[in-house]
Amino acid sequence: MITMSSFHTMLIPILIGMTMLALGFNFRDKPLGVFGMWVGMLLILGTVVYKILAKLAE
Repeated sequence: MITMSSFHTMLIPILIGMTMLALGFNFRDKPLGVFGMWVGMLLILGTVVYKILAKLAE
């Protein structure tokens, strides 16, 4: 079963990443918006990859 602290450590980067994706998409015509989309996607993918590797290491 997933603990609440583990849930929050996974939820917070994903929410920040989704927010950065949304803001970056809103400003996609500016270089900072494209950078925001990149960072948002890396946050989401990094969190997912980290959790997969942690599960495989058990």
